Amino acid sequence: MLAYANTNTEHVDKKDIKFLEIRHLNGPNLWTLRPVLEAVVDIGDLEDFPSNTIPGFYERLSSWLPSLIEHRCSYGERGGFLRRLEEGTWPGHILEHVALELQNLAGMPGGFGRARETSQRGVYKVVVSAWHEDIARSALLAARELVLSAMGCQQGSDAYDVTAAIERLRDMVDSLWLGPSTACIVEAATNRGIPSIRLLAKGNLVQLGYGVRSQRIWTAETDRTPAIAESISRDKDLTKELLRSCGVPVPEGRVVLSPKDAWEAAQDIGLPVVIKPCDGNHGRGVFIELNKREEVESAYQVALKEGTGVLVEGYVPGTEHRLLVVGGRLVAANRGDSVSVTGDGRSTFRELIREQINSDPRRGETEDHPLNPISMDGVTRMEIARQGFSVDSVPPAGLEVLIQRNGNHAFDVTDEVHPSIAAAASLAARVIGLDIAGIDLVAKDISRPLAEQGGAIVEVNAGPSLLMHIKPAVGTPRPVGAAIAAHLFPTQDDGRIPLVGVTGTYGKTMVAHIVAHLLALSGRHTGLACSDGFFLDHRQVFSGDHAKWKSASNLLTNRSIEAAVMENGSDSILCEGLAYDGCQVGVVTNVELERHYGKYDIQTPEQVFDVLRTQVDVILPTGAAVLNADEPMLVEMAGLCNGEVIYFSADSEGQVIREHREHGTSGMGSMRGKRAVIVRSGEILLVNGLNERALATLAEIALPNCGDEIRQVENILAGVAAAWALDIAPDLIRDGIKNFHRPRAHAPAAADADETDERNPALELPC
Repeated sequence: MLAYANTNTEHVDKKDIKFLEIRHLNGPNLWTLRPVLEAVVDIGDLEDFPSNTIPGFYERLSSWLPSLIEHRCSYGERGGFLRRLEEGTWPGHILEHVALELQNLAGMPGGFGRARETSQRGVYKVVVSAWHEDIARSALLAARELVLSAMGCQQGSDAYDVTAAIERLRDMVDSLWLGPSTACIVEAATNRGIPSIRLLAKGNLVQLGYGVRSQRIWTAETDRTPAIAESISRDKDLTKELLRSCGVPVPEGRVVLSPKDAWEAAQDIGLPVVIKPCDGNHGRGVFIELNKREEVESAYQVALKEGTGVLVEGYVPGTEHRLLVVGGRLVAANRGDSVSVTGDGRSTFRELIREQINSDPRRGETEDHPLNPISMDGVTRMEIARQGFSVDSVPPAGLEVLIQRNGNHAFDVTDEVHPSIAAAASLAARVIGLDIAGIDLVAKDISRPLAEQGGAIVEVNAGPSLLMHIKPAVGTPRPVGAAIAAHLFPTQDDGRIPLVGVTGTYGKTMVAHIVAHLLALSGRHTGLACSDGFFLDHRQVFSGDHAKWKSASNLLTNRSIEAAVMENGSDSILCEGLAYDGCQVGVVTNVELERHYGKYDIQTPEQVFDVLRTQVDVILPTGAAVLNADEPMLVEMAGLCNGEVIYFSADSEGQVIREHREHGTSGMGSMRGKRAVIVRSGEILLVNGLNERALATLAEIALPNCGDEIRQVENILAGVAAAWALDIAPDLIRDGIKNFHRPRAHAPAAADADETDERNPALELPC
């Protein structure tokens, strides 16, 4: 019997959960490195009603969503969340877990969640994974309805349709999320450290990599897939002619113009024959092993509806196979299989197909199912008719009747393919010109050469489905996504460009300008998104505040950009997240706590730390954090860096600089990073351990006139340190900072006012 800590549930039916704000954090943020929804939730009077005080709530919720038992929660063990639910927890925490589980049940990946109190009683921040904003938002709204119903806060609580809610979310996933072919390539790229950007909110167009080093995919097509090759592959007659001319075995055949012409072609070629659309796909409208005139003429009519013309080919005995060729190499092969039913003396073919074939859980309409359901289309009806029945006939008990020939290619045979067949498939892809091709080949035995058995290649397909290789019904899944990622990005290529992110309280815009200036001088086409504009090299393209996620993302998808610099204010990190998953250099200029308090419920130094550390968290192991050695909070942040730490300081004898030079600073890995940029006696020095190199004197540099000379100097030092981290030559850095002039074509945006000198903001540019 469940014991309740407090059974005073008076008026619980009048309680509510309200969303005050919902923000989509598109990238790394103060919670995690992945996209999330952050909802500000007011639970009102439910603050006084933890879960163990609401009769029947635990039973209803756990029975509606039994898979919640997999949530480990704070106990770190299976059933941990349900244990919290029994002991007593609050609606914000419950909402988090239910929203995550609804997404998981709908087929979305991942499961990050947090629920935290704010400074206002009864108001929480609830954070859940949001790989797609609309799907996550719908899951969060559905979770609210479900939780309130389970609590008895709404009428008809016992009738809440959980199944319908999950189905609605599944429909959204099918419509809006990546298909399995695209998703497996993106996952393989991610495992290689290659970043990805989805270019459409709906559809499978994805960019892998950033800027000039990016590649794009659309399902199993890439931007290396020629449009001409794709057009050739759609024309089955032209495909055969090209293959035949290169010695690839193909069946005899020709295009026909009428049912009569189809029968004449069949007689010329020799029965049996195959009828198919000239430009069809997915096997629709394909009829095989036809021997009678009425079969040929009937098949012609169906095939014509699936394409713009009809092709008659000689029948090649054997089983159809699908071979996947990537970059000229066979990477996977699957065999098709025939499908039959066995009569029971009572059921019609329609009923037998439903009970014996389509009831298989591997069959379904979505791309998550390796087998397609058998439909009552013309192909099925004709196959049954050829054996003397109709779909409404009742076959005798024990009689096996063929329903479909060469059905789903669901049986992996990659390890059985004869080397000569693999070579023929590779040649076929090259002849057509496809970098990724699905080769349909008919053979009795895939382990023997085609010539020995009269086998042939019957089709070459662009943009082949990868699902059959990822999830074969029988056999070993093949890493086809990894093969495509390797095709686009050879070993050691991660598709990244030099990328610099700059955050802090003051100086962000100036430092970003300095770094972009030095990168452009080094010969790289450089993009800059900051609070006073959007720049390409030294040219301002747009004015106004562009220290935003969208502007930074635009830089990363610009395929001419060779280096990018982004300013990331704390507001942007809090309400949008970062636009990139990792950077070569992350700069944190300084911290003035009071400037960060009050917004988005930021109240403590620890919260400010968590916001600004986001920039350090995304630094790549091969990259560097550029940090102000005179800020204790930033020195503490250095220990979070996965790469090198380069300090800058106007105080050459500070304790942090001395210890850093003598002993190094450890990041998350090995001891690394003894470099610093300092000033001594008016001279900027590059130091590496105990070695020093004079770069320039402050007198040689035109410092911006914004009042605080120390801050001006620190901005220069931070910019120099970032450039040094990017391996820009010291001589070029020296010449660049001597000649640096910040663009003054436009006044700074109001959103960057935190950097403006307070004594005369109308007259001076931000530092």
